[in-house]
Amino acid sequence: MRIRANVGVLDILVHLIIWVLLSLITFGIALFFYPYSFAKFIINRSELIDENGVPKAMICDTDLFGNIGHVIVWIIISIVTLGFGYVFYFYKVWNYSLNNTRIG
Repeated sequence: MRIRANVGVLDILVHLIIWVLLSLITFGIALFFYPYSFAKFIINRSELIDENGVPKAMICDTDLFGNIGHVIVWIIISIVTLGFGYVFYFYKVWNYSLNNTRIG
């Protein structure tokens, strides 16, 4: 089995523009939600290819309301550690997102 990502340059550009605007509008608070969006963006555009070459979609089941508690905890950790916690946060978001992914 292998994984194939189908992420286009235009998709990336639109996604980045949206998040830059959201970050500016919210004075950076959106940056705590961006890692979830980024992980979901990549995972939902990926496929698991089985031994016979049959692609199966990967579906990330994270959403804004399910992430609020996780985000609040990591905001506090990031503030207490003067921003160093955010680096670990990005990895934990990927862990959380992959654990909430199913093959469709």
